Amino acid sequence: MEPVSPKVQRSTETVYDIASDLVKKLKDAGQTLGVAESLTAGGVMAAITSVSGASTVFRGGVVSYATPLKEKLLGVDGGLIALEGVIHADVAKQMAEGARRITSIDGNETTWGIGTTGVAGPGTQDNKPVGMVYIGIAGPSGTRAWGPFNFPGAREQIREATIIEALHRLRELVSAIPHD
Repeated sequence: MEPVSPKVQRSTETVYDIASDLVKKLKDAGQTLGVAESLTAGGVMAAITSVSGASTVFRGGVVSYATPLKEKLLGVDGGLIALEGVIHADVAKQMAEGARRITSIDGNETTWGIGTTGVAGPGTQDNKPVGMVYIGIAGPSGTRAWGPFNFPGAREQIREATIIEALHRLRELVSAIPHD
């Protein structure tokens, strides 16, 4: 299991604080974002759009709670899903790539895509335990996944931990890329 980012563990930042800082960094860099969510059910998008001015960076997204939507809308490989289930690093990566692709407009490519998949509970899914989460981020220099995380707690705590971790990971990536 991948540990939660130490910065997130020690942080007193709220979801809004992280989202607000991320939106500012995206604006300053002239970058855009698309999101594909499963277990977080729109929570990442809600966090981003709670920030005033988010419309300058946030293109949109999809909640692909049902497995067939991951394939149909996001282009996640059905063979991968059949083999591994939807709780998998490569599914998170393909969701992030799909989010980036479907939110690109008129040849203007979306800079970043986030994908979240995991088990919020109360029961297991695809023989994966409650709290197992993967986060995928697609961007200018490729796609990567983080996880598996093993977030503790009840359903809402797992979802909130996933939202915070996804926003934090993207914020780190955006901060690492030099811009004018």
